[in-house]
Amino acid sequence: MDEFSMKLNEVLVETFRSILKVEEQTLKNSERVDLSISEMHLIESVGKNNNSGKTISDIAEDLSITLPSVTIAINKLMRKGYVEKIKSENDGRIVYVTLTPLGLKMDAVHRYFHQTMVRSVAKELSEEEKEAMVKGIIKLNAFFSKKLVALEDK
Repeated sequence: MDEFSMKLNEVLVETFRSILKVEEQTLKNSERVDLSISEMHLIESVGKNNNSGKTISDIAEDLSITLPSVTIAINKLMRKGYVEKIKSENDGRIVYVTLTPLGLKMDAVHRYFHQTMVRSVAKELSEEEKEAMVKGIIKLNAFFSKKLVALEDK
């Protein structure tokens, strides 16, 4: 592996770990929050599209996790008071998951965390650096998306 590849690998691994650790510690340090980082990401998924409601299938697809895993996690979040299930008015077989007021509050806190992180990074960069960073991350995401599809096809 050349020097650039080694440095890039090191930075990517450290960055991924740091983001997860900061998110986890932020949740742990909050006295009134009883959520794991996985549960927080479920809340984030449910809250997308102005909390208009998502089916279990929608959430599973958004997060690339299995239906049974989402069902179990959503039921747990219901017991904790963060989400609720609402039957469709048009088709009683369809159930939508929406955020409760508590879930909306936690989603806003999580979004604020990400906005603060992005603003903090962006203020240190020139316009050229911002463009290069976004292009690089788009390419990185495309690589991982292709890998994920290939793994799911196996």
